[in-house]
Amino acid sequence: MGLELRTLLLSMTALAVAGAPAGAVAAAAPGAAPSHSEAAQGPAAAPEAPAQPAQPAQPAMPDMPDMPGMAAPGSPGAPGAQGGPGGQGAQGGQGAQGGQGAQGGQEMQGGQDMPEMHGMGAMHGMHGMHAMRALFGPYGMSRESSGTSWQPESAPHEALFTQRGPWALMLHGQIFAIYDDQEGKRGGIKWVSENHLMGIATRQLGPGRLGLRAMLSAEPWTIGRNGYPLLLQTGETADGRTELVDRQHPHDLFNELAVTYSLPLWRDSSVYLYAGLPGEPALGPPTYVHRFSAIDNPETPLSHHWLDSTHISYGVTTLGWILGGLKLEGSAFRGREPDQHRADIESPSLDSYAFRVSYQPDPGLSVQGSFGHLKGPEQLAPTVDVDRSTVSVIYNTPLAENGNLQATFAWGRNKRLPGRTTDAYLFEGTAAFLARHTVFYRIEELENDELVADVLGVNAIRFLVVRDGRLVQPISVVTKVAGGYVYDFLVGEAYRTGAGFDVSVAHVPTRLEPSYGADWVPGWMLFLRFRLGSSAM
Repeated sequence: MGLELRTLLLSMTALAVAGAPAGAVAAAAPGAAPSHSEAAQGPAAAPEAPAQPAQPAQPAMPDMPDMPGMAAPGSPGAPGAQGGPGGQGAQGGQGAQGGQGAQGGQEMQGGQDMPEMHGMGAMHGMHGMHAMRALFGPYGMSRESSGTSWQPESAPHEALFTQRGPWALMLHGQIFAIYDDQEGKRGGIKWVSENHLMGIATRQLGPGRLGLRAMLSAEPWTIGRNGYPLLLQTGETADGRTELVDRQHPHDLFNELAVTYSLPLWRDSSVYLYAGLPGEPALGPPTYVHRFSAIDNPETPLSHHWLDSTHISYGVTTLGWILGGLKLEGSAFRGREPDQHRADIESPSLDSYAFRVSYQPDPGLSVQGSFGHLKGPEQLAPTVDVDRSTVSVIYNTPLAENGNLQATFAWGRNKRLPGRTTDAYLFEGTAAFLARHTVFYRIEELENDELVADVLGVNAIRFLVVRDGRLVQPISVVTKVAGGYVYDFLVGEAYRTGAGFDVSVAHVPTRLEPSYGADWVPGWMLFLRFRLGSSAM
């Protein structure tokens, strides 16, 4: 391609990206054909330009070869290349789904980071588009979620980003201030705050890429040891002696302290190692704290302990391999869930294992299937192991005005050894639209034998049985439907603050009505939500 033609095409591409009208593009191209409107008006009268002296002919420039990872204007990207994070630019201005062009402004996995640009030294918020490189493979950073899990690459990645020498840095976090009111005999009222803050630092190191990750939460103090009221929720313990039932436990101070290293194999393939204390093994979908479909819902899913409860495991090592949209990985980790001491780092162990297969056929879809063997996950039942199987499908699509829609379907199964097998199903979604509005929903159905009925009345006791010296009840199929809305009244380039509500209704079988007071029991929350890393709208 001659130098003049290449210059012309690059100029037209730059003007199109900048949003220049068609007339401006035509005017910028010498010798370009007039637009249809100009042709209809006929040639415009113009004074005849004075003759210019002839310029000496310039030597012809040879064609420049295409550079790795870059596509010539108007041509599809190189095989294996992804589009910008999720095949998009700023939300609402994306290119075609399917990932044409260069890798979202990234170099290949083995390349060097871009030096800090003038005027970009401070942390800045970006929504769905940034130049930070992924930790594990040659694709957009927005594909990576909690631990080593994947979400659709087109999902928003709201955070603050900056470059400090060879280090690329990211910070994101969220705070809920919640008034919680759960009705019925087992309900309660409490003011709480759910919160987390996460930072990532990454740089080139030798032939590969080093990553450091840390995620912290103040919930041991803002929620407290006894958790907060949440109908039908079970899991973990408040005091090391009794189970938390109809209450959600707080997260630990340390959610993740992990180091990663990835090594490129060829253009669209890599291997990586992840180690955390605590960390998240290759089991289940991205944890609900990091799923866009759940991020604005203050309620923890009831299915959490069937799907992604291992996201805080004290001792994790994961080895994985990536080839394009396929990822295979295996983990060794500690199966025991965190104890009631929420502010310490517990003793590590690698007594459990998990395997996960993830597949992303295009930037809007992410599928995973996983299996794990957990050794004694429950502190109060240390001799009972669990085989956990999960499958999840996450769909994501950007909307206009920095909006986004994401839906998640997930199934999880816990098979106790010895003991029963129970299943849980989740369907949830979130839609952010018209710059400041968000709606969300969640529907869950699960089998639970830990909703121990009150032992204060004959109607309750007759449904209890003795197993291994403990009072337990038959498996109960329970359902919960929840939905809510958030309005963001303060939006800046680096933050987003909104007010919202969540309304839910829980359904219990006849045998549990005496304990809950009815077969349908409502609950609701009012909340303020602050989040780092939003683009101004």
